[in-house]
Amino acid sequence: MGRKVIGVIGGSGLYRMDGLDKLREIQIDTPFGKPSDVYVRGVMDGTELVFLPRHGKGHRRLPTEVNFRANIFGMKKLGVERIISVSAVGSLREEIAPGHVVIPDQFIDRTTQRPSTFFGRGIVAHVSFADPLCPVLSGALIRAAEEEGAKVHPSGTYLCMEGPQFSTRAESLLYRSWGAHVIGMTNLQEAKLARETEICFATLALATDYDCWNQTAGDVEIDQVLAVLQQNVRLAQRAIRRAVSSIPEQRSCACSTSLKNAIITEKTKIPRKTRRDLEPIIGKYV
Repeated sequence: MGRKVIGVIGGSGLYRMDGLDKLREIQIDTPFGKPSDVYVRGVMDGTELVFLPRHGKGHRRLPTEVNFRANIFGMKKLGVERIISVSAVGSLREEIAPGHVVIPDQFIDRTTQRPSTFFGRGIVAHVSFADPLCPVLSGALIRAAEEEGAKVHPSGTYLCMEGPQFSTRAESLLYRSWGAHVIGMTNLQEAKLARETEICFATLALATDYDCWNQTAGDVEIDQVLAVLQQNVRLAQRAIRRAVSSIPEQRSCACSTSLKNAIITEKTKIPRKTRRDLEPIIGKYV
């Protein structure tokens, strides 16, 4: 049996994980710079868990300022094979009320200023991203959140916008017409980079408000968002703990081989420094 190591990336409001024993902080340097904060490694109910606050302790980084590549690369170096990403989102659908949980299965990318790949610098790879979230890990989150009494929407499209401003009303209505269900500012890059590193990735999206399309609910105000968020964070802590204990030791999904046949650069043409920098990701293939 392999060793099960679960990563958790905490979003707005979730800056630490309760229930961890044998805690130790780990600082990691990466070829892509420094991660958002130190990683906190511990044991939860017999399972190794690595936690990282996406925006740093004290919420110091804008969504666009988050070093997503360093964050995911650090998880890979620490042996993480599955990442649960917690994200506060706005709802684009009447049926997704503030306080509800959504486990997305699709993304739409509206970001413009963020690196979204480890590749380049002399090496090219194209991974499949048709189904961007791990169905096995998502299934574990769905069951865990339901068992904790949450109102769970087991699928949906997460539209990732640049931010930090919230949407205009015209944008919000446009995204609804595209079929998006929730809107956030962070998860798309994490999902793309996790896929390139062959890490399973799933999102626990916590609806904090109706986006501004819903004029009867009022426009998005940060104080209202934070109030709902605090309730959702407590739910997220419980759901993650329940999900972690139910995740099987061995992976049966396609995530673990997503980079196989994706690297199209001739091995002899890959620059030595690039090969060395990306060793934790590409080592078994080149």
